[in-house]
Amino acid sequence: MQFLKNVLSTIVGLFLFCFLFFIFIVLIGVAVGSSGSEDVVAVKDNSVIELNIAEVTNDYGGKFSYPEFSFLDDEPKDGLIDILDAIDAAKTDSKIKGISITNSTAALGMAQMKALRDKLEEFKKSGKFVVAYSDSYSQADYYLNSVADTLYLNPIGEVDFKGLSSEVMFFKDFQEKSGIKMEVIRHGKYKSAVEPFLSNEMSPENREQLTTLLNSIWTSVSTDISKSRNIPLDQVNNIATNLSARTADMAKSVKLVDKLGYEDEYRNGIRKALKVKKDEDYNTIEILDYVKSGSVAAAKSSLGDRIAVIYAQGEITGGEGDINVIGEGAMRESLKKAREDKNVKAIVLRVDSPGGSAMTSELIWREIELTKKKKPVVVSMGNLAASGGYYISCNADRIFAEASTITGSIGVFGVLPNLTQLSNKVGIHTEEVSTHANASGYSVFSPLKDNTRAYVQESVENIYKTFVSRVMAGRKMTFEQVDAIGQGRVWAGSDALKIGLVDEIGGLDAAIKHAAKLGKTTKYSTKAYPQFERDLSKYFSNLSGLPFAKTKEEFIKEEVGAENYRVIERIRRTTQRRGAQLILPYEINIK
Repeated sequence: MQFLKNVLSTIVGLFLFCFLFFIFIVLIGVAVGSSGSEDVVAVKDNSVIELNIAEVTNDYGGKFSYPEFSFLDDEPKDGLIDILDAIDAAKTDSKIKGISITNSTAALGMAQMKALRDKLEEFKKSGKFVVAYSDSYSQADYYLNSVADTLYLNPIGEVDFKGLSSEVMFFKDFQEKSGIKMEVIRHGKYKSAVEPFLSNEMSPENREQLTTLLNSIWTSVSTDISKSRNIPLDQVNNIATNLSARTADMAKSVKLVDKLGYEDEYRNGIRKALKVKKDEDYNTIEILDYVKSGSVAAAKSSLGDRIAVIYAQGEITGGEGDINVIGEGAMRESLKKAREDKNVKAIVLRVDSPGGSAMTSELIWREIELTKKKKPVVVSMGNLAASGGYYISCNADRIFAEASTITGSIGVFGVLPNLTQLSNKVGIHTEEVSTHANASGYSVFSPLKDNTRAYVQESVENIYKTFVSRVMAGRKMTFEQVDAIGQGRVWAGSDALKIGLVDEIGGLDAAIKHAAKLGKTTKYSTKAYPQFERDLSKYFSNLSGLPFAKTKEEFIKEEVGAENYRVIERIRRTTQRRGAQLILPYEINIK
């Protein structure tokens, strides 16, 4: 019997060895194939770029290194900045005649959309065309598509154009009925992240800030549409109020679109512009493929001085960080490398973050202080630079934001879940034995003690005072001035300019130009940070095209859909938060 066991274990061992060896060979093959696939993509004459950006979500696609296997190092080049660089290069590429936006479903934020629109406007000035077609336009996608020279809409389609709205859920009654209570400690009358746990209705302060925020963002959006479509702003607002684009005919009559037709008719229009026969295909290239073309590579010269662009995107947490998470490890290392690189003359910190950990925000703030002693630091705000996102921005030499950027939220809160009522209902009881009065700390199974609440409130107040002091020093304001515009209140970039939280309205390009000016250089290229180290096991999870290579996140997203996956991710991030939080009180998606 023992002999059979030994034989069986040997067979299993050999099988596993062969399987792992096979996987290793596949890995090497894919790695070699990947490195080969990075060869420059050829562009055919008389081509049109297909602006398909459904999978583009971040400003920065990242750089990934594998210390033990350097041949696996990867730079995906699938961020918005890569798209913008490609469009920039296409302006002078004689092989590119225009850009087509077909049934776009962008997952970008409003500030990112603005940056893309502005780049398309620049492209049009080169004399080349931008055209768009959709079966139906969502409001966010219409904002992007409205920049086109000619807009097509399916004859039975619609334009979902109705203005902006926000819905907030409240859980006070739910807590009482379920026995699951959230103990809230906060500073800031506008810190409305915790308001749903304290009330069943919106406070006047929260209603005021949401109304102001939505109106400011809408003003920015509607003004751009008015200009692109040559429609008076009052008329744009009337269209939204009366839902005057709810059918294709209505959308055309109010001039939100130019032509009603099917996609084949739209394609024939492009053929005509290219002087291609109707029965012939015209040359196209996907934007993410064009990113890898020789034209883009040539346009991005690495000669001269460098401006470092450090991307801080995602929620602020502890640790090393990753492409969608800001950790002090990667941020501090990037700032240190940039300030010690003699070729880097200035640094731009690109912030797209709702905030997060107070401690991590402070550590990054400190690293920026050290960096400023050697080189200029300019901040470019993306969709969000709120709470902790503003904390790490406030001490820059100059701050740029888009009009639709969401920023501010200078406030602090803490939430302690309490299950006392629920545990009593189901018959769970606990007792404590301690050596000292405060040894037990806080327990979810006991009511929050007054002295514990006082200690947590003290911590929140101290962090708020520190936050305000950082803004005071960075923005040259008094405590009273910061406190008056703080208290957790959220501001749109256009309003933040008026109250002194930012210096200029402008995108990343404007911030880079200003950084170069401060760095006293006129001939420069940009260098992106951070670079993330990965181990070999993570490489397996990132191999595309192999059935066993999907990450658990990809499996979940595939099963529940992208929208529901974002909800799951929010819940996961909430459960992982530790310590006091400097974070935006809600998530805003413009649809």
